[in-house]
Amino acid sequence: MMLDDFLVRAFLGGMLLAVAAGPLGCFVVWRRMAYFGDATAHAAIFGVTLSLAFSISIFAGVLFAALGVAILLALFSGRLYTADTMLGVAAHGALALGLVSVSFLTDVRVDLSSYLFGDILAVGQKDLLVIASGATFILLILGWRWRRLLLATLNEDLAVSEGLNARTEALLLVLLIATLVAVAIKIVGALLITAMLIIPAAAARPLARTPEGMAAMAIVMGMISVSAGLAASFDWDSPAGPTIIVIATVLFVATGTLSRFKKT
Repeated sequence: MMLDDFLVRAFLGGMLLAVAAGPLGCFVVWRRMAYFGDATAHAAIFGVTLSLAFSISIFAGVLFAALGVAILLALFSGRLYTADTMLGVAAHGALALGLVSVSFLTDVRVDLSSYLFGDILAVGQKDLLVIASGATFILLILGWRWRRLLLATLNEDLAVSEGLNARTEALLLVLLIATLVAVAIKIVGALLITAMLIIPAAAARPLARTPEGMAAMAIVMGMISVSAGLAASFDWDSPAGPTIIVIATVLFVATGTLSRFKKT
């Protein structure tokens, strides 16, 4: 079968991630939620520990941990400490908790590097199914709530005046980010998930005139990053996940430079 080819599975998994991360990443950029995404992604390592300790799927454990940290941050940021302080504590604390927890799993052999930096070349057919299901869920919710999410993001006062609950929309984004973390950890790892959310969206920003155009362009940027990153990784014998992010960063610099030249 064609899907028996590990490179094909890696490519398909990366494309699915790009399609889901593109539009969701736009909301992360618009709402300035980069550190929020980092904290959620770092909680994924603790989720891996939970999965191994209780013999449940990695997806379920990571989703539980990421969603738990994300909801706590959404509910408590700004009440006792400033949001950036809470995000810093959560990001580093969650990662440290995960790394320490793994050390107690004496009966389980864990390759932490694959969870920290991803192992897209090891994506299997079951992984593809999980990634496809998660990406479909994210896209369906975004399509369903697009106008409400956009209004709550760009003009919260106007959203409230139209009867929208801005907190509900924010919590929905939290759920979608946690879902993406759970499906993306196999591909780019906990340390690089936020980069896949932010960089393609940021690279698309100078090229788009509408929110919908930026979302579409972010998907294209993500797809280019995945395909070129996999090709470069194969040629250079470099780790695939970080190489994909390097290509995305090159695209970001290129579009930013192009935009700057157009203005001069």
